[in-house]
Parts: sequence; structure tokens; C-alpha cells
Amino acid sequence: MENLQTSLHVEHEVEFKSHPGWQLIERILLTEPFQKSSRLPVLLAYLAEHSIRGRLDELTEQRIGTAVFGKSAGYRPVEDSSVRVHVRQLRLRLHEYFACDGRDETLVVEIPKGSYELVFHSAHLKPALPSPAPPLIPTKPERKRRRIGIRNFALAAALVAAVVCGLGWYHAVWASRNGDVPWPVSAVIQKDKQTKVVVSDGSSMLRLLNQRGFTLEEYLQPDFLASMTPPRMDENVSRLVKYISESQLTSFADLVVASTLTKLAGSHSDQIAFCPARDLNRWDLAQGNYVFVGGPTSNPWVALFADNLNFQTVEDTVGGKMHFLNKKPRPGEQQTYEGLPYTGSGGEDYATISLLPSGSGDGNVLILQGLRQEGTEALGVLLADSTLRAELKRALKIPEDSQRPVYFEALVRARTVAGAPVSISIVATRIISH
Repeated sequence: MENLQTSLHVEHEVEFKSHPGWQLIERILLTEPFQKSSRLPVLLAYLAEHSIRGRLDELTEQRIGTAVFGKSAGYRPVEDSSVRVHVRQLRLRLHEYFACDGRDETLVVEIPKGSYELVFHSAHLKPALPSPAPPLIPTKPERKRRRIGIRNFALAAALVAAVVCGLGWYHAVWASRNGDVPWPVSAVIQKDKQTKVVVSDGSSMLRLLNQRGFTLEEYLQPDFLASMTPPRMDENVSRLVKYISESQLTSFADLVVASTLTKLAGSHSDQIAFCPARDLNRWDLAQGNYVFVGGPTSNPWVALFADNLNFQTVEDTVGGKMHFLNKKPRPGEQQTYEGLPYTGSGGEDYATISLLPSGSGDGNVLILQGLRQEGTEALGVLLADSTLRAELKRALKIPEDSQRPVYFEALVRARTVAGAPVSISIVATRIISH
């Protein structure tokens, strides 16, 4: 009996592997766009296998979230849109494949909107449409016209595919040459203004030695580093403190954000100047645009804008737990949002992205602060992802044709695994009046 079951299992696997739909999926997974992605290949393979095998009860957002994205069994899809976001990206990748690399495929796969089941159909037929009644046996002239029609259709399809590919390439080149900066980065990176990106200061780690926090005023004092150094240290600790004090150190998360901003700036990237928090002074804030990366414990300059923001960073003890305080909670919102216990752990971290006018009125300020590095890194991922940017804009209810900057702040949740954000969702938003 056991041998019979094994034999049937092998036969089913052979039948599955030889299914034209699965063979199509394997070809798609080998293409460069899917090879570069970490999530979409796993998602496509999961949807394909369960669709072909007829296991449609496994194709729910809840099941996909737990099986593909490693979410807990009790997670709420209504609060976490990562499955929907990735499926939308997958639809676009499949469309690009059949317009370019897969334009000669005879079989097409689609994901109908509102469903996670894959639909396979002939390249020349639309799914879910009734097939026309078969014609009577055609005469020879009719057969000849049909062959000509098929050739013309194939030629037209090839031309359309070439145009689509060409337009995609042209758009990418045009955008990079003309520096079309996407929202909300466009509010702080402009062709006629310099933008200073102020990254966090690694020397703020010295506060852990004395278990003492500091204010912006203290940070700006000439003897700040000396004041944060313990009076008695052994030789090894003294060398470490000297290295930290004399070096320009920042975090990996800040590098992710800096890289993202440079790429999004396109031809305007020459307007960006990177500046460690330690090297900035108050006079610099009189003109231009600014991006502050990191929270007040690593980038004290963000404390200048705390009074204008609803979500305030709170550290329970120096180096201890951190949370965002919701000054004026709205219905359904929490008063506090606690992040990871420490950088590198798994769970949920929080971050805020805020756009404000500068104090001088001459420019704008973008603040990107996470409770931990994972939260800050998640904001870099959000800015780099057009789908997540669109979700943020919808959450803020900003009209597409809005010409003036809309100032705002948004609280973002990042689910993290092994120190890296794997899903991002918008928790709460505020429009900032000025």
C-alpha cells in the first residue's frame, strides 16, 4: 500500500512538472527581473502551484501572508497590506514579461483583480470570454484570408510588444536624464535649491557610557564629546572612545536612505550635499532644503521640529526601550507605539516620515526617523517603492494634481526579520497646517 501511494505521488509530481502552465512559470522565474527580486519569485511559485493543483482554499490573503511572508497565524491583512502590494507588483512584472521577453509565448498567465488564482489562457485569446461559434467549413479563399489575417495579427502583436518595450526603455532613460523626482522627495530635491542630507552621528553612542542623555543645546557645545567621556577608563575603552570621537560614523540604515535619495534625485543628484549631524550649525538652516535621517538620540537636530509633530520619540531609559507617543490619538489609534527592544531583533518597529516647511520659509524639511535602525531603513524602502509611495499619498488624501507641497507626518510600521524590514504599512497620518 505504501509503495502504491509513493508511486501515485511520483506520478502526480511528474504530471504537475509537465503541466504547460508550470513550465511557463519556470521560464518566467529564470528571467532577470525575477532573479533580482527576493519576494516575487516565491510568491509567483506559490500562487502557480496552488492554482494548477486546484488548492484554491490556500489562495487567501491570510494563507499567503503566513506561507510566503512568514507572518504569524493571527496577523490581520486589513492592517498589513504587504500581500496586496506584492501581488500588484507581480501583475506588473507579468505584464512586462509578456510585452518583452515573453512576447513569443503561446500561453499567457494573468492574476485577475480581486483574486489570487492564476489564470492561464492562449496568447491570442482573452480569458473568461465566450468562444465564438465555429464557422462552417471555409472555402479555399476564406482559408487563405484567415492565414493572412493570422500573419497580420502576429505582426501587429510583435510591433505592439516592441513599442511597449521601447516606451518602457525610453521612459526610464528620459526620467533619469530629466530628473523627474517622485513625490514626496520632490518637495526637498529641486533643481534650483541645494539639499543637505544630514545623517546621524555615531558619536552619540558615547551617551551609553555615562548612561546620560543630552539636549540639542548640549550637543552644540564645543566640549560635548569631552563631556560625554567618563573620567576613568581602562586603556582599551579609552582607545575605543577616542576612535568614536574622532571618526565620522553613521548607521547602515542611513546609508540605505542616502542611496535611495541619490537614485530618486536623478539628474538633480548634484544638488545633494551629505552632512554629518556633528558638522551642521544653526546658520546653515537659513536657506535651502533639508533631509534629517535618524531620531533625536542619534540626530539631535530633529528635536528642533518636535513641537510641530504629533508623534514624539520617547526613550524610557538611555539605551532602553523606545516608543512613539501619540499626543492626540484619534479613534482606533493607540497612545503609544513601542518598537524593537534593540537593533537586530525581530518583530515590529515604527518610524515616522514628516514633511515640514523650514523655519526660514525658504525651503522644506523632510524628517525620516525610526525608533531603531530597522525603522529608518524601512523608510528608505518606502521611498524607493512607487507602490508604497502611492499608498502613502492615498492615506494622506493628497490630490494627484496638487501643485503646492502638502505638509504631513505619517507613522509607519515595519515588520522585521533578522534585522531587516520585510513588510511596511501606514498606521496613522496627519496633515500639518502652516
